[in-house]
Amino acid sequence: MAIPFQYSAILVLVILMVLFNHSEQLQSSEGKSLLRIQHLLNYPSVLNGWNSSTDFCNFDPSPSVTVVCYEESITQLHIIGNKGTQILPRNFSIDSFVTTLVTLPNLKVLTLVSLGLWGQLPGKIARLPSLEILNISSNFFYDSIPEDLSSLTGLQALILDDNMFSGELPHWFDSFPLLGVLSLRKNMFNGTLPNSLSNLENLRVIVLSHNYFNGEIPDLSSLRNLQVFDLEDNDFGPQFPQLGNKLVTLILSKNKFRDALPARVSSFYQLQRLDLSHNKFVGPFPGSLLTLPSITYLNIADNKFTGMLFENQSCSADLDFVDLSSNLISGHLPNCLKSHSKEKVQYAGNCLATRDQRQNRISFCRNEALAVGILPQRRKRGEAAKVITFGVIGGFVGGIALVGLIFLIVRKVNARKTIKQPKTRLISENASTSYPSKLLSDARYISQTMKLGALGVPAYRTFSLEELEEATHNFDTSTFMGEGSQGQMYRGRLKNGLSVAIRCLKMKRSYSTQKFMNHIELISKLRHRHLVSSLGHCFECYLDDSSVSRIFLIFEYVPNGTLRSWISEGHTRQKLNWAQRIAAAVGVAKGLQFLHTGIVPGVYSNNLKMTDVLLDHNLVAKISSYNLPLLAEYMGKVRHGAVPKDPNTAERKSLEEKNDVYDFGVILLEIIVGKPINSKNEVELVKDELQSSISGDETARRSMVDPAVHKGYSDQSLKTMMEVCSKCLLKNPTDRPSVEDVLWNLQFAAQVQDGWRGDSGEGSPVSPRPLHLTLY
Repeated sequence: MAIPFQYSAILVLVILMVLFNHSEQLQSSEGKSLLRIQHLLNYPSVLNGWNSSTDFCNFDPSPSVTVVCYEESITQLHIIGNKGTQILPRNFSIDSFVTTLVTLPNLKVLTLVSLGLWGQLPGKIARLPSLEILNISSNFFYDSIPEDLSSLTGLQALILDDNMFSGELPHWFDSFPLLGVLSLRKNMFNGTLPNSLSNLENLRVIVLSHNYFNGEIPDLSSLRNLQVFDLEDNDFGPQFPQLGNKLVTLILSKNKFRDALPARVSSFYQLQRLDLSHNKFVGPFPGSLLTLPSITYLNIADNKFTGMLFENQSCSADLDFVDLSSNLISGHLPNCLKSHSKEKVQYAGNCLATRDQRQNRISFCRNEALAVGILPQRRKRGEAAKVITFGVIGGFVGGIALVGLIFLIVRKVNARKTIKQPKTRLISENASTSYPSKLLSDARYISQTMKLGALGVPAYRTFSLEELEEATHNFDTSTFMGEGSQGQMYRGRLKNGLSVAIRCLKMKRSYSTQKFMNHIELISKLRHRHLVSSLGHCFECYLDDSSVSRIFLIFEYVPNGTLRSWISEGHTRQKLNWAQRIAAAVGVAKGLQFLHTGIVPGVYSNNLKMTDVLLDHNLVAKISSYNLPLLAEYMGKVRHGAVPKDPNTAERKSLEEKNDVYDFGVILLEIIVGKPINSKNEVELVKDELQSSISGDETARRSMVDPAVHKGYSDQSLKTMMEVCSKCLLKNPTDRPSVEDVLWNLQFAAQVQDGWRGDSGEGSPVSPRPLHLTLY
């Protein structure tokens, strides 16, 4: 039946009104979502211009905030906060935040940078099916990447820099066939790289620097478009990676590569930046790297490269920086490098024929090359070279025979000396890899701090006595580090090259191995980035009654001295700057938090002192001495702070936690003032001065802080540190903050300092400024 004209006109009008209203409702709905996001972000200053009347699709973009619409629907959202000033309330919910985000279903580009976001990244973010670029850098996301992201098959860029993501890189990364940029810089990822990366043929940028990755790199030669490959500061190696020849930037510094450079590197004609520094590369340095047509930056410092350079050697016209220092290179510095300043061409620590920059004698480079199994290039022929080679081999074999003879004689003498000792046998007891089910069922939770450990240390295992004897040269006096109430300490080196600290406890009473297994169970879990982590144990038992005669506890060896030596004594020319002091304090707080809540049962009353905090080669703080009930058994009594008979009452745990907070406050006090504090009277005296300066002006606070950092701190970060310190040292334990509160405020101080340092250009006197890679 035909519809009359007047009715058809009305129908068209109704349809138009419905479509118009639908469009208005959609726009209004998405606008409300943005205002909800503003509220959840605690109204950051960069969103000050947003209100209920804002036309978001026509809102003027800025470097900090951009909203892009297509057909009245939001397709791009960029919010970049002010790092160091944005902090979210403790009741912030990342789940609620992402739930609001997914009400913008047409988002293709999402950038949320430096907004203080924290928590586990919810998998529901994958409900943005059109997402092509996801950038959530410079926040506090932790745990692993959710597998739900694998459904975002259109993703082209994934940027998670400067967070606390951990765990291994997932195998499902080949679910992103269009992925061009993968940047995970400055996180806590570990493990090896998945082979699935080699299937991402569109990858142009891979940045994995400053994590805890290790092992061989999969064959990536199929990535024909790869231009940027940055692995700085991991544990990759030993083989040089298989890569395509279109690279523009290749950074492998601070890893464990130790082979010779393959010849194909000289065919990377588009290469502009090459950094191989701080590895163990061997073999001749290819002089052709200096002539690569696009090279501007070349750094091979601190390796074992050999070979000769010549004065008439060519260089690329664009070469702006070269660092050849601390290798085994001889010959003459090329003329093409002599015109550059010392800041742009560095070559100290080689055997070059020049008086500029400190050089070694030619014999040093030859001997060092032989020590690592490399013959330096020499301009000799035929038989002469053979004589040298066979002479070295003959001397090496003769040396082995002589060492073997001496070893047998020493073993025989030692056997005579020890013949009267009680016969012992070695018992290998594998510590359980999981907690008893009852223990887990009784625990309310195991804190996320356990997952934030990102160890980067080998798996816990049982050692044999022979391994420990070999590592310490039969516990030679040269490996002895000292003896105290907690046993003898030795330094050793395992077959795989890992340095370890070995604590030897001679048991004075008869205990079976089983009695100690509960203690070993706990010790095996004490593995965290900010603890001197346990690597294993070894029991030695008497044959007659199977009781324990000695226990060996093996820990990682931390070589860089105590925190005190870097702040209030020693290292006078290399004191930690303010940002590094905050980082050390945050590290100690994280280690303490792990001891309390990262394992079950927690470890409390740790009697923590400034000298119990060590710094590794990256200046990461690690707690070296914490309360082990096993040591109480060893000493035959319960030492101060050991776990009491009923350690699980809430009141007891709270009191012991607050005792640790007080000890941490003393450490914080010394970090601030830069002077050793060794008595309770000193603590009270300095604390009173500190409290007065907090309520005073900036000059009063400046008078308290270590003069060594006067030019490098933000007053707001200093004031925050002082306030945290003062609260930790309150006399009434119940008035002291929790470790979580302490950590929260210290991280705020770190954010403030980072923001201030970014404006002021402050650098580190100890370590170079990190490389900031521009991805776009």
